[in-house]
Amino acid sequence: MPQNINVLIVDDHPFIIQGYKNVIKLFPDKNIEFTFYEAIDCKSGYEAVINAKVKYDIAFLDVSMPTYEEKGINTGEDIAKLLMREIPECKIVLLTMHSESLKVQSIIDEIDPLGLIIKNDLGFDSMILALQTVLKGDKYYSDSVIKFLNNQQKEKVYVDVIDRQILLYLNKGINYDDIPLYISISSSSVKTRKEHMKELLGIEGCEDRELAEVAKDRGMLL
Repeated sequence: MPQNINVLIVDDHPFIIQGYKNVIKLFPDKNIEFTFYEAIDCKSGYEAVINAKVKYDIAFLDVSMPTYEEKGINTGEDIAKLLMREIPECKIVLLTMHSESLKVQSIIDEIDPLGLIIKNDLGFDSMILALQTVLKGDKYYSDSVIKFLNNQQKEKVYVDVIDRQILLYLNKGINYDDIPLYISISSSSVKTRKEHMKELLGIEGCEDRELAEVAKDRGMLL
């Protein structure tokens, strides 16, 4: 019997909600079914949490929406805080058009969501990857968020879930040409990604095994 996942989507653009639903319905694991719950502003988002008839497993929350001044709910971040209090097991993904560094840092500091996505980074593949990653309980940051974190926090290197999978297989001694046998990515993409990681770590020209060892020391491995 398929596992049911309750999904709360809060966004003030109905066509965006429908777009998320259309993508999620194409989730490749057919052992999972999704039941959707929707809200279109802070007021209906507040009510969807306070009056929830089910435990939401995952919530996609737009940051900027019409406010609900009576309850002091002004953003998707406020709904996230409400969810954290009322349904703490719910996995929270925040989505925003704002890529400014201060906004990204504020969301991470105040909410520390399991997923943080800049909407301009979002496409079909990245939405599916975000869903797969968050459902497993791992963090998903979109490309712009990762770029910001790498610029701000030199003591730690941030990479996405695909890079971490590449590092995992390199650490097992698997040649990069063979990694596409394990994950859906071309060998040329694997090469480009691993060279980029070497550059981020300041170890250009090193062997792949050394990359995996340094990455492990820096907390980049899964």
